[in-house]
Amino acid sequence: MDNDVFGHVNNAAYYSFFDTAITHFLVQCGILSWQGGSHGLMVAESSCRYHSEVAFPDRLTAGLRLARLGTSSIRHEIAVYREGADTAAAEGTFVHVCVDVATRRPAPLPDRWRKILESEMPSASAKEE
Repeated sequence: MDNDVFGHVNNAAYYSFFDTAITHFLVQCGILSWQGGSHGLMVAESSCRYHSEVAFPDRLTAGLRLARLGTSSIRHEIAVYREGADTAAAEGTFVHVCVDVATRRPAPLPDRWRKILESEMPSASAKEE
């Protein structure tokens, strides 16, 4: 994802950064698995707000938090930082919807997933019942 014609990392690359950070988190938590299962997650919405340019060879770090947990949805908030920077170069959101793998229709988050995700929430006030 080297620099584009404008001399910075292209805006579309940030969505790849976001997806990688979220996928890594979900795999580490034991929610996502490459071995199948009855439920999966699909992206229903995403956004990005750019604050400053990054360019190769900048080293980047992504910060992630769970902002909202619904019946069948998860709202992730992500920030991308240039190494050594105190403020984010970009901030974004991803909304995942839990789906039944067989029907591909929305389904409530499995209880095991909900417990894991609730333990990762920044505060009880961020959860939706």
